[in-house]
Formats: sequence, structure tokens, C-alpha cells
Amino acid sequence: MSLRFYDTGTRSVRTFEPLEEGRVGMYVCGATPQASPHIGHLRSGVIYDVLLRWLRASGYEVTFARNVTDIDDKIIAVAAERGVPWFAVAEGNQRVFTQGYDLLGCLPPTIEPRATGHVPEMIALMRRLIDKGHAYPVGGDVYFDVKSWSDHYGELSNQQLENMRSTGDTPNEDLKRDPRDFALWKGAKPGEPTWETPWGEGRPGWHLECSAMATKYLGPVFDIHGGGVDLIFPHHENEIAQSRAAGDGFARYWLHNGLLTVDGEKMSKSVGNVVLLPDLLGKARPAEVRYYLVSAHYRSLMDYTDASLAEAVSAYQRIEGFATRASEIVGAVAPSPAVPAAFAAALDDDLGVPHGLAVLHETVREGNSALASGDHDVVRRRLADVRAMADVLGVDPLSPHWGRGGEDDLRPVVDALVTVALEQRQAARARKDYASADAIRDSLSEAGILVEDTPQGARWELKRD
Repeated sequence: MSLRFYDTGTRSVRTFEPLEEGRVGMYVCGATPQASPHIGHLRSGVIYDVLLRWLRASGYEVTFARNVTDIDDKIIAVAAERGVPWFAVAEGNQRVFTQGYDLLGCLPPTIEPRATGHVPEMIALMRRLIDKGHAYPVGGDVYFDVKSWSDHYGELSNQQLENMRSTGDTPNEDLKRDPRDFALWKGAKPGEPTWETPWGEGRPGWHLECSAMATKYLGPVFDIHGGGVDLIFPHHENEIAQSRAAGDGFARYWLHNGLLTVDGEKMSKSVGNVVLLPDLLGKARPAEVRYYLVSAHYRSLMDYTDASLAEAVSAYQRIEGFATRASEIVGAVAPSPAVPAAFAAALDDDLGVPHGLAVLHETVREGNSALASGDHDVVRRRLADVRAMADVLGVDPLSPHWGRGGEDDLRPVVDALVTVALEQRQAARARKDYASADAIRDSLSEAGILVEDTPQGARWELKRD
């Protein structure tokens, strides 16, 4: 079976045919780091890591770009609330994202471009759009004229232009030719960061950033664009519009991962059900968390519960138990050079990880039977197959990444995650919002982290059983 993906653009499963034989260019919308990563961000990171691993296992050389939106309305708002520079918010949280991805075994992207480093490319893209009549400057802003692209606008999200509402993305809505026009560039405002352009000082709009960065590193046409289903509209719709209106073919396949709820509800600060990585680490090891996050099909809605995490922990430990016992008996066994055919067929079919896991666990059962009967030749073969499949999913228990084990190895990562929470707690105490400060401390305690206030500031340590 050839590799196939569900393409949001055509709303169909398509055989994957790369632009260039043996090579793949893939762009995934990464973090807007206004806060620490929650379980939804982590799921997305793990999903596209599995895709990257499977493409490479299938023989492709992959250029993987995952951006960082390090300037955004939300980042500016958080910075103002905390009384710190906007770049301190973006940089601090981005470090936590990176640590979190690494902790869960995600391979690093080929390039991780930041929006603030690509303003010249954005200016060039705006100039092309203005020259072609698809964008216009007014009042310090620059807008994309959606009516100039009306024959195609809405194709990705399957919407009609006449049914769309105003974007509401700038205070200058009355200056637009049409309320549905979206901002490519936002004019300077007091206290906000700005960059110079031929049309005045200001900062980039969210959609413009990704088009400029994707085409810089992957070319005017590339293979795969990924992101959460919540980005289909308006973000990805607007990326397509501005890129193709400028003359770029842009992405050929659009992949979107499903969202994640908590106990049946959407995550929300107001509800108080946002699950962060420290929360998960209080209940499972990093490898077990990763196993849980890869276990559902990437396009499905995933509902987090403590019970479902516990089930995943047990499933991972069955794999780990076989791999550990087998290696103790037959010695070191490298992963097979190729995965079993049934596993490959599952992943070739729109990255069908659940079916792939069924093959993996059946192989574990066969391996355990061989252990019981003392058939060491079969044990070796099954261990090699288990390691190969688990490696594609990033959960090989014998991988050096998971074999480092121990609190001392995890402490730098956990420290980065906890530091952000403690900074938020200190800011709450400074503004005498003691309820919020106590809530942060209680949340850390539930995640297995004890906080102690000292004359030198807050310190933390992991709870002991």
C-alpha cells in the first residue's frame, strides 16, 4: 500500500506524491508562546513527530519547519499584565515548549523560524500582493482584499464568502474596503513593538508570518502543511489566499489534527481544567505520557481523563515489560531494519496509529509466548520488530532517550516548566491576588511539586512517596 493522507483541501484521502522524489518539505504551525504548553499543544507536537518519523522510515529526506509566533496580540497582553517586556514572555515560554517537546521525545525540526526574524520576507510578500491588486495600505495598516480572491476564498474551510463575518482583527475596521478583509500588517500603537515598512511602522499580522516563513525555507510550492483543526479558519484559509494570490502554489497537502478536551469539556482557564505538563508528570513518566498522546488517531477528538491516561500507562508497561525481560535473556537486539508489513500498512493508511498499536501489542504477546516456551530465536525476532515499531512511534523502551531515566535527568526540564508557574504566582502575589497565587501553588502540589517560600524566594522539590 502506498502512503495516503486525508487532505483537508480536497476533503478526501489522497495518495501521497511528493513534489520531488525522495524528498518532503513539511511546515507545521508551532507555538504562540504566551503561556506554558498544555496537553493540547503537546499532543500536536507528538503527532507531527510521528509523521516525521514515519516519513523518514519510509525513505524520505524531510525538511521540517515548525515556526514560533513570537509576536502576537496575546503575547503583548500577557506582557502588559505582568509588567514585563513582550520578548521576555515569548522567549521564556518558548524555552518551556522546547523543553517539553524534548522531554516527550520529539525530534527537533530542521528549522524553527521565529516571526520576528522574518519581517523583510513579510514586506516583500505584502509588496507582491499590493502590486497585484490583492492588498492595500490604509491608516498604517495593510489589508488583504478578500473580494479580489473571492473565486477561491473559503475553499479550504468549505465556506462561502457571503456567509462570513467581520474579522475584527484591528481597531480600524472602518478603514477596510470590506469588513472581511484581514490584516497583513498592523499599524504602530503606543507601547507596542514596531518594525519599519514602506507603509509605516507597525507589526505583522498572524497569517502573513506563516506564509513568509514557509515559502522562505520550503519554496513557493511544498508538500505538507499541518496544524490543529482549529487553525483551518481563519489562519490556514488566509495563508492560502495571500500565498496563492501572490503567485505561490503553496502547500499541496493539508493535514489537521483533532483537538483535545478534558473530561468532556474544552480546556479553559476560567473553568480551571487546563492540563499542563507538570500535571501529567505527577501521574505518569514521560514515555507513558507520549504513548498516551500518540494512541488515538491524529484526526480524532481526544478526551483526556485520569482513567484514560492510566490505561495508556498500563499498555506502555506491557511493551516495556516484554522489551526489558527479552533483552535480559537474549542480550542487546537492534530494531529491525523494516517494520512488519501490517504495521506499515496501518501507518500508510492516513497515519493509522491505533491499528499500528494493535500490531505492536500482538507482537508483544507473541514475544511473551516465546519467552515462556524458551524459544530465544523467536524472542530476538519479536524484540527487533517491537523496537522498530515502537521507534516509529517514539516509545521504544530501550531507546537511549528513555533509558537515561531518573529524576536527575528530568529535573532541568521540570525546573523550566515550574519556573514559569512560580513567576506567575509571584506576579499574582505582587498584585495581591492571593486567590490566584494559592491556586497556582495547589495546582503544582497536585502535580507532585512542593513549593516552599523562603527569604530568597520560592523553591520547589518533588514530593516523596
